[in-house]
Amino acid sequence: MSTDTFDQKWLTDLKTTLTYEFEAQTARLTELTADTGDPAEAHTNAALIAATRQSLAQITDALRRMSSGSYGDCEKCGTAIPRERLEILPQARFCVPCQQKQNG
Repeated sequence: MSTDTFDQKWLTDLKTTLTYEFEAQTARLTELTADTGDPAEAHTNAALIAATRQSLAQITDALRRMSSGSYGDCEKCGTAIPRERLEILPQARFCVPCQQKQNG
């Protein structure tokens, strides 16, 4: 399913939302990586930094797929990912059956 299969307004709104989320996560990462000098926060911050970086990577990948026209296609089997799944998880790369196989 190429991006032209989706309602263009929905896709534009989703891209705007993902772009906003990317900016928010980037600001959060900047804040988290500021050294507070508190060793008690180091472990917690490391986990938050890792989660934020993963979120940024997923958002970046979703925006790349939108630009290339492959957004909404399962990266494993090539079938269309249902819009309902993408509304809940906009960065989804796999359809539900392939995601379940991926998770084991």
